[in-house]
Amino acid sequence: MRAETGSSEQRAAASRFQYLRLADSLEEEILRGGYRAGDKLPAIRTMHARAGVSITTVCQAYGELETRGLVEPRSRSGYYVKAGGRELLPLPTVHRGRVEPVRVAVNVLAEALQETIGDAAMLPLAAVVPGADVLPLRQLAGSLRTVTARYPNGNGFAYGPPGGLLSLRRQIAKRMADCGVAGGAEEVVVTSGCLEAISLCLRAVAGPGDTVLVESPTFVCYLQLIEDLNLMALEIPTDPEQGIDLDALEQAVAEHGASAAIVNPNFQNPLGFEMAAADKERLVSFLAARQIPLIEDDIYGELHFGRSRPTLLKSLDRDGLVLYCSSFSKSLAPDLRVGWTMPGRFIDRVRRLKFNNSIAAPKLNQLIIDDFLQNGHFDRHLRRMRSAMRNRVDSLARLVARFFPAGTKISAPRGGYILWVELPGGADGFELFHRARAAGIAILPGEICSGSGRHRNCIRLCGSLPWSEELERGVATLGGIVAELAGGGGGVRPAGG
Repeated sequence: MRAETGSSEQRAAASRFQYLRLADSLEEEILRGGYRAGDKLPAIRTMHARAGVSITTVCQAYGELETRGLVEPRSRSGYYVKAGGRELLPLPTVHRGRVEPVRVAVNVLAEALQETIGDAAMLPLAAVVPGADVLPLRQLAGSLRTVTARYPNGNGFAYGPPGGLLSLRRQIAKRMADCGVAGGAEEVVVTSGCLEAISLCLRAVAGPGDTVLVESPTFVCYLQLIEDLNLMALEIPTDPEQGIDLDALEQAVAEHGASAAIVNPNFQNPLGFEMAAADKERLVSFLAARQIPLIEDDIYGELHFGRSRPTLLKSLDRDGLVLYCSSFSKSLAPDLRVGWTMPGRFIDRVRRLKFNNSIAAPKLNQLIIDDFLQNGHFDRHLRRMRSAMRNRVDSLARLVARFFPAGTKISAPRGGYILWVELPGGADGFELFHRARAAGIAILPGEICSGSGRHRNCIRLCGSLPWSEELERGVATLGGIVAELAGGGGGVRPAGG
């Protein structure tokens, strides 16, 4: 009896492997263009004969592709490839203006957005946070109960190690090793979120008056840090599909020099691209040859839509010049604020800055994450979250394509959950922000993603919300406002903007 049970279990495991392998193969073919948007997949019996697997396996594979957001069933007709961002609308334009260091002044603009982002009455399309429905709340609650039951014992309420709890750092180092990054727990510094990690690293490698390379558009908080630290920003044109323009970057360094760079190569905020592996090699090699430190923000790296996690810049680092930063905020628990950095040769400086900044990160939050990781929940959660985010970004892109006027362009992210929208005509992102706020919708104007006034005709939208009638009405309202603004121009701007 036991042998029969084992055999049954083995057959079930083999069947599961077969349908996933078939789904992976079909996904690769779709992504290569073998099947284009609107194409019908082979009938189930045809695929059964072609692939040499059971009809049940084919049905399961097609169902898996539907879950991944790649195909859709049509009644009595079969499965059809869904249009992705590249098929729905054109990609946004690359801004190729003059590249020179600029003083950044975005804090006044950013302050104008903070109340909107935190307003629970608004449709939340501005702040990039995962919806509670995709978070593993039950498992996190279990870790919380486990940790708090023993937390008051011993030195529970005393300061923790300045660099973070050893057990959590070991967990992080193991995950990094799986990504090709050498170094143990002693190379990791735990921080209060990814932004603190980036702030510490930037302070470690640059001082007042120095020039920092950034992508354009870029994450607004990089620009706020650059402004607060009295640095100069050198904004490099960035393609929504390929990433930062390496020719422009190399020319800019030759003309102006640079003390550091901050890049977000995997599913960048706000464009969502993934840099090609060869381009990553070129970037790391070029900056290393000139001894320019490279801060890598990989906060969305776990949320890839493809089959595997993309290459990290840190895995290509041979000189200790890549300062890697990430966090669990976008993928697991935003409010716990647990991030980390592996800052290479700058680790002593980062540790000192961390200690002077906050002495240590809170232990309780680290213990919750550590327990969650040790129980093996994280990777199972990530598989579900990636599928959900892929579908939700696709759903938002479809709504924009449906309700925004002709001439609109959108990004086609390969991971994360951000959509960058280029508005048609003379529509102004800040004017749209004000009118959307009056209608109860929070968005991020694209101009705030530049320190030199670029991207005024763009907005950033968070794509983590599931489809709902409220979301559809909100995007329809935005589209109507954009149609009114297109060809107009101008708009209300906060003082100092």
